Amino acid sequence: MKDIGMDAHPTHAGLLRLTLPSITMLAFTSIYGVVDGFFVSNHVGKTAFSAVNFIMPFLMVLGSVGFMFGTGGGAYIAMKMGEGDRRKADETFSMLVYFSIGAGLVLSACGLAVLRPLAIMLGARGALLEDCMRYARILLAGIPAYILQYEFQCLFATAGKPELGLYVTLAAGFANMLLDALFIAVLGWGLEGAAAATVISQCIGGFVPLAYFGCRNKSLLRLTRASFDKTALAKIAANGSSELMSSISMSLVNMLYNIQLLGYAGQDGVAAYGVLMYVNLFFQAVFIGYSVGSAPVVSYSHGAGDNAGLKNILSKSLHVILAFSVAMVASSYMLSNPLSRLFVGYDEALCRMTVHSFRVFSLSFLFSGFSIFGSSFFTALNDGPSSALISFLRTLVCQTAAVLLLPCIFGTEGVWVSIIVAEASALGITAFLLAGKRKRYGY
Repeated sequence: MKDIGMDAHPTHAGLLRLTLPSITMLAFTSIYGVVDGFFVSNHVGKTAFSAVNFIMPFLMVLGSVGFMFGTGGGAYIAMKMGEGDRRKADETFSMLVYFSIGAGLVLSACGLAVLRPLAIMLGARGALLEDCMRYARILLAGIPAYILQYEFQCLFATAGKPELGLYVTLAAGFANMLLDALFIAVLGWGLEGAAAATVISQCIGGFVPLAYFGCRNKSLLRLTRASFDKTALAKIAANGSSELMSSISMSLVNMLYNIQLLGYAGQDGVAAYGVLMYVNLFFQAVFIGYSVGSAPVVSYSHGAGDNAGLKNILSKSLHVILAFSVAMVASSYMLSNPLSRLFVGYDEALCRMTVHSFRVFSLSFLFSGFSIFGSSFFTALNDGPSSALISFLRTLVCQTAAVLLLPCIFGTEGVWVSIIVAEASALGITAFLLAGKRKRYGY
């Protein structure tokens, strides 16, 4: 492991040091999305805030392609490094980046074509519909950068430069925060200002790494001339499909939550759910960041046949995830009132609804981290089917069933409880697969 700067058998503290850059990077990315919501809610209004949260799941579906290539590609590239084939690692990395840029341009055009009919189909009408259009049209122009940003957040760890990835993310995040304040609070550009600030920050997060890897650098990867390797791309896409499926499924489920809440609680329900999603994105980013940061060690150990290393990282990771989960539930309960007032304190009824839903929703953090790590663990082992099964059942089947059935019994309360039921079910599925595969992979 020395050639990629990682300890083959890290302690708990070593794992945290290894994964901290990735955790911070993804958590910070979610924070500057929260800043968008804060400025829109407090300076543009409740309808605009609802519109941002209503259309965001669709935009996240398009950007999730980068996460698929980043996780699937990172595992494949790290495995090639473990096998000693550094040239193939560079060529695969380069092909992946070039292909992602082209895919981003195509998805941007397709998104613009379906935006209005999709928003109408989801239930947006009147001012809510027009606000969705104003915000999303600008963000769709930045989809290629959005995809690259997600992708490089994973690949910086594979390149042995997670700290550099963190610095790029910090730069993009601070730019977004400052531009939000300038464009919305000072210049009064409203939703267009929020969207412009986000696109500029995505360009920093996507194109600065592109320039770095294109020049001589001290990382383990460099952009080179590369031919199209459809076999490698198919393996990467299949292996990363679980992360793609997870992102797409979660976005679809979020759309379903919005539809249900529009029917049961109106725009206030959508706004309250938006606050929950900001907190959820931050906490899930911690779990995802840990999983992404530890994945290269898993992939490298697997490629090198180090079963003891796999057993070590799995055992210690479960301890770390448990500690994170308990801390998240406790902090969510304590922060539910101040965070709700930060976003929607101008409307007392909406604030009360948000605080209540916040406290119910927070119990889901006891379960979600284990499934996220389990899916990533199988991706790192290049076991795409197992990873995809966890993601598919967790984010689509379990949550869809819960959010459709429970509100019929408990009304609006059923919407908030459904995430807990879904995540607990997914934990059981993850435990079953981890136990069933232990002899095959030797962990």
